[in-house]
Amino acid sequence: MLKVAINGFGRIGRLVFRGLMEEENIEVAAINDITDVKTLAHLLGHDSVHKNFPYEIKTEGDMLIVNGKKIKIIAERDPAKLPWKEMGVKIVIESTGLFRSKEKAGKHLEAGAEKVIISAPGKGEMDATIVVGVNDDTLKPEHKIVSNASCTTNCLAPVMKVLNDEFGVESAFMTTIHSYTNDQKVLDLPHSDLRRTRAAALNIIPTTTGAASATGKVIPELNGKIDGMAVRVPTPDGSLVDVTVNVKKETDVEEINAVMKKAAENELKGILQYTEEPIVSSDIIGNPHSSIFDAGCTMANGKNIKLLSWYDNEWGYSMRVIDLLKMMG
Repeated sequence: MLKVAINGFGRIGRLVFRGLMEEENIEVAAINDITDVKTLAHLLGHDSVHKNFPYEIKTEGDMLIVNGKKIKIIAERDPAKLPWKEMGVKIVIESTGLFRSKEKAGKHLEAGAEKVIISAPGKGEMDATIVVGVNDDTLKPEHKIVSNASCTTNCLAPVMKVLNDEFGVESAFMTTIHSYTNDQKVLDLPHSDLRRTRAAALNIIPTTTGAASATGKVIPELNGKIDGMAVRVPTPDGSLVDVTVNVKKETDVEEINAVMKKAAENELKGILQYTEEPIVSSDIIGNPHSSIFDAGCTMANGKNIKLLSWYDNEWGYSMRVIDLLKMMG
């Protein structure tokens, strides 16, 4: 039985927990969050996007009881002071968004954990940044602090891998049309990014993304060849990558769709999904794939191509955290 802990019980932390309830060989021993137990229990049980959790949830002192199983709730701001050694915790899922550097995430190792998965892009050098299905073959046992990259990188990288393998990529520009997140504001309020000072549910908001450059890190051949931006839109979940690519070989819509379909049914099965259905964002909520390729939107003009791929930026990403956890355990 692999013992794990979750540090930060927000959108991703709670969904990873939901997913782990289906895993027989992984035990969530503890959750660290500065919020009180009753509030955490309520948020776990009731989700505005992913709906009610179908397990009995109770609290008892500092214990969260889910389906009869007790999980210790801790409220410690300093990860170095967490009781991971005493509790036998092997891997910590670091999902606060606060401890994203190797130095800060390393505090979990000081506390006795063996490894850390950062459920966000790392800040600075990591032991590894892994996109499952794309570069997980580079993961080594000695890697202690590993980033699961971003939800957008997990959507973009599988598509770019297929394109590069089949046609060769010269350059690309991507835009993620991304649902709003907790980094944004409900109503106008100060933010370091002046565009993000504006109300999330009332505006289309151009902003930055690190997904393009991160894709170059997980596919080294593409390093420096991709750039991009984000446009935050007034939906709570479900996002879309729009990528325009210059490839080395001339191609057409039929050939592009055929290679994506083949990859989705073979080496990228479970990661990349291929669809010809005329879907919209609400159709992919709860979809566990990293990337849902929308074949009906493919365009091609010689060596210039344009592709769309959807992703549930919460649930799909959380499933990859669990996949990475299994690989590292």
